[in-house]
Amino acid sequence: MYRKFIATITAVSIAITGLSATFATAGESDRDLARIAIGVLGIAIVGKIIHDNNKRNESRDQVVSRQKVEPAPVYRAPRIEQRHEVQPRPLPRGYGHNNQQRQQDSKLLPQNCFKSYETRRGQVLMFGSRCLQQHYRYANRLPQHCAQQIRTRQGNRFGYDARCLRGAGYRLARG
Repeated sequence: MYRKFIATITAVSIAITGLSATFATAGESDRDLARIAIGVLGIAIVGKIIHDNNKRNESRDQVVSRQKVEPAPVYRAPRIEQRHEVQPRPLPRGYGHNNQQRQQDSKLLPQNCFKSYETRRGQVLMFGSRCLQQHYRYANRLPQHCAQQIRTRQGNRFGYDARCLRGAGYRLARG
């Protein structure tokens, strides 16, 4: 659309330039008036083309705005009427206080597995992996991000970092 418009303006401007490029002589005032009239006529034609183009665009915009735009459908969950109250089921046996006590006991680590090892970087406090496997019932549930391997003079040692386990909620059993 704009290419046609620009091409029309270019053609009109070239035509006007070609008409006015002749030599002016002393007695040709009628020809000068004719050239001026042709220039004004060319400008009027270009103005009319622009006006019609703008009018077409406005009419398209109005047609688009007149079209009915329906909102997107909204899902609403169906309403369920409750006519009677539902009583909660009783908790199973052994659930509750005893279960909480069992969970707290599972976080108590045996004191005999707590060791201090000397390394090049200093002293390391950890729970030995083999000891925990033998003396701690829940050794397979220990957090794996606390597992570590250290190098001592006696060789490599595998275990769990004491500070990391304490941060995970584990405590040392006293007794």
